[in-house]
Amino acid sequence: MDPLTQGALGAALPQSTWAGWTKRRKTQVAVAGLLGMLGGMAADLDVLIRSDSDPLLFLTYHRQFTHSLLFIPFGGVIVAALLHGVLGRRWGLRFRQTALLCALGYATHGLLDAATSYGTMLFWPFADTRISWSIIPIVDPLFTLPLAGSVIAAATTGKIWLARAGLIWVVIYLCAGWWQHQGARDMAMELAEKRGHSPVRTEIKPSFGNILVWKSVYEADGRFHVDAFRVRLMPKTFEGTSVAKLDIRRDFPWLDPNAQQARDIERFNRFSDGFTARDPADPNRILDVRYSFVPNEISALFSIELSPGAGPDAHVRYRTHREEAREQFSRLWRMITGGADKR
Repeated sequence: MDPLTQGALGAALPQSTWAGWTKRRKTQVAVAGLLGMLGGMAADLDVLIRSDSDPLLFLTYHRQFTHSLLFIPFGGVIVAALLHGVLGRRWGLRFRQTALLCALGYATHGLLDAATSYGTMLFWPFADTRISWSIIPIVDPLFTLPLAGSVIAAATTGKIWLARAGLIWVVIYLCAGWWQHQGARDMAMELAEKRGHSPVRTEIKPSFGNILVWKSVYEADGRFHVDAFRVRLMPKTFEGTSVAKLDIRRDFPWLDPNAQQARDIERFNRFSDGFTARDPADPNRILDVRYSFVPNEISALFSIELSPGAGPDAHVRYRTHREEAREQFSRLWRMITGGADKR
């Protein structure tokens, strides 16, 4: 989830539960929210685990140990150790109180991330499975703004019921996302049956910034079929296209299976849960078909790029693709609002 949402939810929980240490209610709610906010954002510091020589290292560690449920008390203590002297002691807190507030904020991070489609290792080190409920997008203003507003209102007025109202909104919105997810899955299965397909597996995820339009990716007969659906409110199907599932021997016959690039493909494939294909726009790139800005298209948000002439120890290149973002957003917006696709 984006940092603003992580911080807002991280602030709301300690604001809602902290009994206070002084009679200065407004101050206590504000400080509890600030410590919880910083704790709620801290887990994403794992993005700093990078390597100039290994472009995929960050994929291995992002949403890994720092997002584990087991790591919550350790994360809270680490954040408190950094903040207690600056914030906690200044407002009369004991270290354990600072640590508790930071841990409450930290505890929200991994669970909120698991509600998105990216995948979070909640049970590390006991399992490296990436938990992904796919019920809200990574960025969603309708989810974030009421929550952030409740946190700010609680901090400025000292009324903890406002923070609790924000948490209630979070629960309602997550339930709505789950309900929409089920509706999108039903529509996807109906479309697959209409085509005469028997999906081997299916991935359903919300499109960017909303829970009205959803992306469906299902595997059948060695191909990934990508479609989009507007669910419940003016339901509509936006049929997409398909692409062959990645086959390294077929798609990259020149690649030495013992080369580093082959090992990088395996790492990327594991991260992508096998939803990988050669990029139709570039025969030397591999993409994760689950992600595209326009949900019924096969258009990479990110990819890995191979070099046919590279040596045996050379890594792949990691690429991000944000070209034509304005035009892509226009197509997504027409899906959300029910307008015609003008392509």
